[in-house]
Amino acid sequence: MTPLGCELRKIRSAHGLSLKDHAARVGISASYLSALENGRRGVPTHTTLRRIIAALGVAPAEEQRLCTLVKLSDPNIIVNTTGLSPLATELANRLAEKIGDLTESELEEYLWMLQSAKN
Repeated sequence: MTPLGCELRKIRSAHGLSLKDHAARVGISASYLSALENGRRGVPTHTTLRRIIAALGVAPAEEQRLCTLVKLSDPNIIVNTTGLSPLATELANRLAEKIGDLTESELEEYLWMLQSAKN
């Protein structure tokens, strides 16, 4: 599941919408919406995302937050380390190799470290 998919499902459920009803409001298939929520599909186009969000009737701040999550929700991410140090390439490869074995706590710790490094 992606951050975007997780949030869409949470909001949809909070609004009491079934997957089928939400998909019908948007004009997409329930299978596509399910795949999007579960991270089996890449991020939607901007137009499709806007339609999905509009069908939920969320406030503008929530809409903006969902649009921001798109950047963090590509389940098929590619890390290009061309021109970076050997350490950067090693880190990217080790992360790709081990990410499935990390616990939620470890993932949170790594995310915290990365977010702290931005400052």
